[in-house]
Amino acid sequence: MILRQILRLSSLFHSSVSIHMRRNIGLSAVVFNKTKELDPVQKLFLDKIREYNMKSKQAGGPVDAGPDFQKDMNESLARLQRAYGEGDLTKFPEFKFEEPKFEETPK
Repeated sequence: MILRQILRLSSLFHSSVSIHMRRNIGLSAVVFNKTKELDPVQKLFLDKIREYNMKSKQAGGPVDAGPDFQKDMNESLARLQRAYGEGDLTKFPEFKFEEPKFEETPK
């Protein structure tokens, strides 16, 4: 009986150590990848993402969007405004939940 408990605790200990080691190895692999030199394709991809991020912050919206995009965007917003009513459709709505009022009835 004691042997069974020891074996059971041993298997629990083994599984928890195994999970812990896998997580640490996975995390260290990510950290190691960030410190080593990227291959040229990954570097080019990251450079393009950073460049787009910088341009979008300067433009305050989509980058290299022509007048057709703005026209389509305004038409879509007007159509949604007619369908769903007033309000700013470019922002996430704010919800206000009120507590229901329950009335107790005498028995």
